[in-house]
Amino acid sequence: MDRSAEFRKWKAQCLSKADLSRKGSVDKDVVELVQFLNTRDQFFTTSSCAGRILLLDGGINGFEVQKQNCGWLLVTHKPCEKDDVIVALKKANGDATLKFEPFILHVQCQQLQDARILHSVAIDSGFRNSGITVGKRGKIMLAVRSTHGLEVPLSHKGKLMVTEEYIDFLLNVANQKMEENKKRIERFYNCLHHALERETMTNLHPKIKEKNNSSYTHKKQRNPEKAHAQYITKENDKELENDDDDLGINITIFPEGY
Repeated sequence: MDRSAEFRKWKAQCLSKADLSRKGSVDKDVVELVQFLNTRDQFFTTSSCAGRILLLDGGINGFEVQKQNCGWLLVTHKPCEKDDVIVALKKANGDATLKFEPFILHVQCQQLQDARILHSVAIDSGFRNSGITVGKRGKIMLAVRSTHGLEVPLSHKGKLMVTEEYIDFLLNVANQKMEENKKRIERFYNCLHHALERETMTNLHPKIKEKNNSSYTHKKQRNPEKAHAQYITKENDKELENDDDDLGINITIFPEGY
């Protein structure tokens, strides 16, 4: 089976599966973006979250909340009110933690060049923790991620450890992050449209593509250390792998000065 046919098979299988997320559907703020990517021949999305504020009740391993062992006291994809958190905290029996999780999107790409386009758009839109993973079976995954999360413990063994004033302060911070997160999603969507339009025009005019490639080669020759610094190899992020047997080469591409 050729690469294009295999990619189409993977895409059909993925998009035909039921949504197994807790919500059971794509978040409203990213529906249009997800649908747009899935209509393109060279992409399909495997998971997404528009960003959310969580209140979790459970054990803590170091500073990292293990969500699979926690009770979900509150989940919202919109700005959160203090009264909602106070009411939810009354249900806590363990260590309650308030979290803001920013937008995350996983996209499987047909070719590495397709992933590079998305990666460039993601970085330019503020998602500086984005990266590309290549599995040994040839699956090319792009993860759109950022670093502006928030995680703060509020109670211990069911006892509230902070004041309501501090909770109000935390929610102001979390809600501001939510608003910034939404702006970055919109920026990503708009930049993606423009980037794919430019790519289409370049493919229609080979001379433009050849000129761009030539310029890129010269830049690499003039700045070999910078070019090398943009490609950093690290261990596979299991969050990006859908198949346990598809572990392979992980290439995370960061912008200069990251």
